[in-house]
Parts: sequence; structure tokens; C-alpha cells
Amino acid sequence: MKNNRRDFLRITGLAGLGLVSGSLVSCKSSNEIMASASRLKSQRFNMSGYAAPKLDKVRIGFIGLGMRGPGGVEAMSKIEGVEIKGLCDLRPKEVEKVQKMLEGTPHNPVSYTGSDNVWKEMVDRDDIDLIYIATPWDWHVPMAVYSMEAGKHVAVEVPAAKTIDECWELVETSERTKKHCMMLENVCYDFFELLTLNMARQGYFGEIIHGEGAYIHDLIDLNFSKDGYQDMWRLRENYERNGNLYPTHGLGPICQIMNINRGDQMDYLTSLSSNDFSMADKAKELASSDDFYEPFAGKSYRGNMNTTTIKTKNGKSIMIQHDVSSPRPYSRIHLVSGTKAFARKYPLPARISKGHDWLNEAEMKSLEEEYAPEIVKKVGDMAKKIGGHGGMDFIMRWRLIDCLRNGLPLDQDVYDAALWSAIAPLAEESVKKRAKSIDVPDFTNGSWKTNAPVDITLAGGGTTNVLINQ
Repeated sequence: MKNNRRDFLRITGLAGLGLVSGSLVSCKSSNEIMASASRLKSQRFNMSGYAAPKLDKVRIGFIGLGMRGPGGVEAMSKIEGVEIKGLCDLRPKEVEKVQKMLEGTPHNPVSYTGSDNVWKEMVDRDDIDLIYIATPWDWHVPMAVYSMEAGKHVAVEVPAAKTIDECWELVETSERTKKHCMMLENVCYDFFELLTLNMARQGYFGEIIHGEGAYIHDLIDLNFSKDGYQDMWRLRENYERNGNLYPTHGLGPICQIMNINRGDQMDYLTSLSSNDFSMADKAKELASSDDFYEPFAGKSYRGNMNTTTIKTKNGKSIMIQHDVSSPRPYSRIHLVSGTKAFARKYPLPARISKGHDWLNEAEMKSLEEEYAPEIVKKVGDMAKKIGGHGGMDFIMRWRLIDCLRNGLPLDQDVYDAALWSAIAPLAEESVKKRAKSIDVPDFTNGSWKTNAPVDITLAGGGTTNVLINQ
């Protein structure tokens, strides 16, 4: 198996250099992209609802210790039943920082650093159960596939993949190996999103008609910062691609509420982008006084605002927006519209209506108490203390470990990772074609019709403790 994985990485390892996988969408013709999107696959094994064998201890190896990795390490070190076995980053200093952070804890991980492919040494170990991937996007699929082939479960930061072919590759590998591939969509575990999911499960909204989500976050200064993302990789994602490049934060919670992949499925989408009114000007301005930015001047950047609309098989509608370059307040929208009630998170404070008027503060508090999900009751207060985007990061990580330790299906499976990530390349294709409708692949191969909805009741789980003082 190790030889097979090494042969595989000779090809897919080029993804990090932009030679394969990550640049695939820009190399393929529109017809080839649509063929990938519309192809039919036979399902080898249904990973939706799959409960892997219980793991008393979840032994983790981390790849990528830049923006997101260190927070993952710190949080996992505070969860019962976790052993941090390996830390990997191309940069030795980043590994040293995280090693120092773990001093005084029971964790004594081995360091892997200094070369592009050193992560494979960690993945090939026999004493690791879960690989946690927090690298630039080009590496997500090569690392996830290699890890599943090596017999490891995978948790990968968003987006899980950049092309339709990559999405299928994740699905096929997870089904073949029977290893979980969870995309770490943390917003599904934010408090209002969990509340509205529980309310939807109990029929408060009636029939769900429409949902909206977004990633509206002014990142222009961070994306152009020399001290931000290594080798400016996040900025590079924003030129020569035009569409919704980061759909999953707004999309994930709406998909769970609508039972997408579990009772309903996306049918087709349309996508439209504004022109770019910010990023090219920013690059030109910076290049005028700093030669470092010269390679970024003159590029064609994605439009400021992208709006993507989706129709589901059951006739529901979804709207997702993406804007990371306009001076606007942060928003993920999170709008749920049903036949009986309505909810909207942004602009804050989050509000709910049952009729034409918003509920007052006392009524909102009563609802929050009545419909508080069990997962929030279990770890919500501790999650807020530990932190990570207000606590949702910790809830997500705790839930992953609790499911693995109790042999429970994951809330987010490989079909979710593939489908939610696929919106980006499909939106790009629609934008190229003047907002033409594009069919959305069914990565479940029809099993969405019988797959059970996400269960957030903690049935069979909730046994994992939080080591709050560690």
C-alpha cells in the first residue's frame, strides 16, 4: 500500500505547485468541466450514516500550522481521549511554536518539517487514526486522499476541494476505504445555526421554502499583507478565478436545515459576479511603491460580489453570496424562511419572527431555552471559555472526537464535503457563461432519497469530557 501511495503522490503531489488538481479548472475546457459535473457514478459504499469502529483514543497528526492549525491543536489538547502524535509544517518555526504551546500537557508529538513531502512520513505511521489538514487549498485533496489510502480518517479545512474531479476523488476514496472525510465547516456549530437547525427538526418553521447564506468579510488588507498567508497563496486564489470561491460557511448550515444529501438534493444553479472594483486597484497602488507587489499588478481579479442561486430537487431555493473585498460589515446572512416562521442572523442581533413582527427579547430568550440543542447544553459554556470564533470551533472539534470515540456517524460526511465545495467551480462556470444554469452533481448517486437527516441529539454519544484546566 505504501508503494501505491507513493506512486499516487508522484502525480497528485504536484497539486501544491499548481501543476495538477488546483489549476485543473483553469486548464480544462468548459465541456470537460461539465462532463465531470454530470457524470454518473456507481456508489461503492454509502458513507452517509456510516459508523466507523469505535476509537477509545483518537490519535491525531496535524498538517499545516499557519492560520488554522494551531487553534486546532490547542482545542484538541483539551478533549478527553485525544493523543496528539504528530505536528507537521513546511516551516520549522511554526512547528516549534506549537510544540512550545503543548509544554506541560500529556502530549509529546513528533515534529515533521523542512520539506514539501515530509508530511507523508507522518501519515504513514501506524499509530495515528486521524489526519487534520489545515494547509493551502491546493494540498487538501492530495493529502486527504493519501491519508485515507493509508487507513486514516481525515478532517480537512474548507473548502475540501477546488475542482469537480477532486470532489469525486474524495467521494470515491472515502467509499473505497471506508474512512471518514469530514470538511471542518465550523459555522454548522455556531450557536444560532445550531438553534435554528434544532427548531427546524422540531417543525417550528414548518416546511422550509428558502434559505440564504454568505461570506461577506472584508479581507482585502489581509490578503495583500506580506505577513498574512504564506507565499500570498490566498491572494493568488482571487485572481484568474471569478465566482463564489468560498461558499461553505453560509451554505453548510442551510444545507443541514434543508436536509440536502439527506432527503433533498441540489438540482441546478446560476451564478453572477459584479466587476472587480477593489483588488486590481489595490494591487496597482501597492506595486507603485513596492516591487514585491509587481507580480500582482495587472491581474484580472474576481468580482467584488458574487451571487449564486440554487434550486433543489424538492423545489426549495438557496441564495449564497461572496464578497471579501468591499468595505462592508461582516455577514453570513443565515436566513431561514418557512411556511410558519422566519429567522435571520445578520445584521446582529439574530432575530426570529412567527408572523409579520419580530419576536421581542423575552420571547427570543424563551425560544433559545426551549430549543437549545443538547450539544450546546453539553459543551456550549466550556466552548465559549475555550474560544475559537466564539466557541463554534471547539464545539465542532469536540463533536468530531465524540463521534469517533462512540462509533457514531459524523454530522458532515464526504458527500457534504464534495457538494458544498463543488459550488465554487460550478459558480465559476456559470459566471463564464453569463449566469447560465449549471447542473449540480449528485455525489450520493441517488442515496439522498433515503439517507437519514443529521442527528444532533447526542444519542449514543455525549460521553467525551472537556479538560478545561489543561
